[in-house]
Amino acid sequence: MDFALAFLVGGALCLAAQLVLDLTRVTPAHVMVLFVSLGAVASGAGLYEPLVKLGGAGAIVPLPAFGHALVDGIVREVGRTGPLGLLTGGFDAVALGLTVAVVSALLAAAIFNPRG
Repeated sequence: MDFALAFLVGGALCLAAQLVLDLTRVTPAHVMVLFVSLGAVASGAGLYEPLVKLGGAGAIVPLPAFGHALVDGIVREVGRTGPLGLLTGGFDAVALGLTVAVVSALLAAAIFNPRG
């Protein structure tokens, strides 16, 4: 059942992004920013965590989860260190994911012949 819920939640998020791309003149870059921002707002309003509990990986993997991770990290760090957490919490929460993305891109560019 967990797999089905993850598939449905993740699929619904991806479907929403695809509909925005197909039905508007918004660029993919704008959709990325929109969905990260929506994830951050939903997390700040307390709406994204129940979605994570319901959909598991289906809610953790798509773009809104990045915004959720930023806000969640900031809230945790502000509670732990005070106002300094506003600056450090987001970095602490997403550092591993960003590092993996950068190193993977570097390896792919070293192995393959990038265009452009």
